[in-house]
Amino acid sequence: MNSIKKANFIKKLSEMAERDILSYTENGDLAPHSTFKIGGKADFIVRVQTREALVGVLKQAREDGIKYTVIGNGSNILFSDERYEGAIILTTGMTALSCEDNIIEAECGYSLTALASRAQKLSLTGLEFAYGIPGSVGGAVFMNAGAYDGEIKNVVTKTYYYDVKNDAFGEFVGEENKFGYRESVYQEKDGLIILGARFELEKGDSSAILEKMQGFMRARSEKQPLEYPSAGSTFKRAPGYFTAKLIDEAGLKGYSVGGAQVSEKHAGFVINRGGATAADVKKLVSDIQDAVYKNSGVEIKCEIKIIE
Repeated sequence: MNSIKKANFIKKLSEMAERDILSYTENGDLAPHSTFKIGGKADFIVRVQTREALVGVLKQAREDGIKYTVIGNGSNILFSDERYEGAIILTTGMTALSCEDNIIEAECGYSLTALASRAQKLSLTGLEFAYGIPGSVGGAVFMNAGAYDGEIKNVVTKTYYYDVKNDAFGEFVGEENKFGYRESVYQEKDGLIILGARFELEKGDSSAILEKMQGFMRARSEKQPLEYPSAGSTFKRAPGYFTAKLIDEAGLKGYSVGGAQVSEKHAGFVINRGGATAADVKKLVSDIQDAVYKNSGVEIKCEIKIIE
């Protein structure tokens, strides 16, 4: 990294840190910022608190030619074991929220589980499926997160973004978001950073909503290996198949590479049994794909985003 540009970037970060709109660490460890608890170091880890801070960091990084990646809660990602030469920007401090009637608007860093709880307290139904998903609003929009009987596309009517390349703000309404199975318009277009989303829900009974949420959480606890670090479900659902069943039928439950293991509780999860590296996980994922294809002829795709 060019020393002059690095100095310029640090100066900008320091100025915003003095205003308490962000904090940052140089040569920071990435593992604590991923639910996998895996990763090397990054030149910078930046924690933004406001939209102003996020946009300011992005502008400065672009101006100085510094590589960056914006993440939320790190729940669907795998950091490389190698150094990330640039800035990892964390948005979990961006948690502004507004509620009016059946509409909730939330910033990108707002916890999806917390949002479901807030909706329940307001007697609004539609977000029960999101209770227990460890991601943030931004990540949920990016991936069109879903579980049980719901998906983000069913409740989000508008998303807001910052266009880094054109230094402009914009929004996508309805079908413009191009939500599909674990897909959105944000995976198609480079340089668009999700700032928040509008959720349109329906009036419901608060007690019934809570009961449904608690039921989903019990099901997660019973069926998923929540006691181990992971990135959630590792593979996309193969059309017409239950991916976990394909993995189980290939005899892979409990199969390990280093500290990474196919969960014995739920074969759709690759877990960090302790000391797993990104290389372990990538090798294990590749082995699973090969074994499933050999056993059933079905190609399964990894849904975890690898950041290198």
